[in-house]
Amino acid sequence: MLNRLDRTGFEQINRSYNTVFKPNRLSLGLVVPLENYGMGAVPGMDRHLERVQLAEQLGFSSVWLRDVPFNVPSFGDAGQMFDPFVYLGYLAAGTERIALGVASIILPLRHPAHVAKAVASADVLSGGRLLLGVASGDRPEEYPALNMSFDDRGARFRESFAYIRQMADTRPQFTNMHGTPEPGMDMLPKPVAGKVPMLITGGSQQAPDWIAANGDGWMTYPRNMQAQQQVIGDYRQNTRALEAFDKPVMQPLYIDLAAKADADPQPIHLGFRLGVNHLRTYLKTLESIGVNHVALNLRFNQADIETTLKRLSDEIVADFTH
Repeated sequence: MLNRLDRTGFEQINRSYNTVFKPNRLSLGLVVPLENYGMGAVPGMDRHLERVQLAEQLGFSSVWLRDVPFNVPSFGDAGQMFDPFVYLGYLAAGTERIALGVASIILPLRHPAHVAKAVASADVLSGGRLLLGVASGDRPEEYPALNMSFDDRGARFRESFAYIRQMADTRPQFTNMHGTPEPGMDMLPKPVAGKVPMLITGGSQQAPDWIAANGDGWMTYPRNMQAQQQVIGDYRQNTRALEAFDKPVMQPLYIDLAAKADADPQPIHLGFRLGVNHLRTYLKTLESIGVNHVALNLRFNQADIETTLKRLSDEIVADFTH
């Protein structure tokens, strides 16, 4: 049975969800791989486990993997390359406290039974540290490679989402476009806390009220501050209309941390090159408009990664540790 708060706070789900997401507070995580590969699509995966372990030691609340099945040239980013569920198991064995997130699994490209099994396994092996972002996918080139259609991915996303949710129950009985379990069948293991938090990415080809009703939170993309405040307000209005728990909002942010603490912000892809002083101010503003978690991406960071992680820990993370 889940331990529930009053409806003015977030639902208590699992170890990581309860730690990473706090009402009216912002926490900081990192997007894996922790390296600079801005000049090409494929990372080197240098010292990748050691850097995640360092992030844990330095007080970052989470690391986030991505689901990139194919290196699509037009997309220009192969992500961390490894299968996310295999990599989650590896990181679970090499860490103790840090939340392990996926942002995000492309549900229409996988059978939900395999996703449900892998998700529950990673959650149990990590001691309840899994956070599952899910998405409908935005790279049309991947779908023909798997003999799947792109245009109906929204409907398959909804069915996959429901299938994964129901597989957390004991001997579930349901009918779904992806399959119908025979009576008495069950899937093991079960998630540590009864379910794994599922956060919906962007629109995922769904109506806003469906996203608010079904997800355990929302992953959105960076926008100018006024627009971001508006979309977060709309999302929270939809969740409040359900008379249910409030739900967290998170976003990524690419940064290139300048050597000078007071260096002015300069735009880069989905973020900024800037000094720690402006970064702190920017993150505080995001916190004030309702963002609960920011996953920092260092792909374009020009300075030494270990040095940058330590600077962020010393000068930024402490301001968002509550």
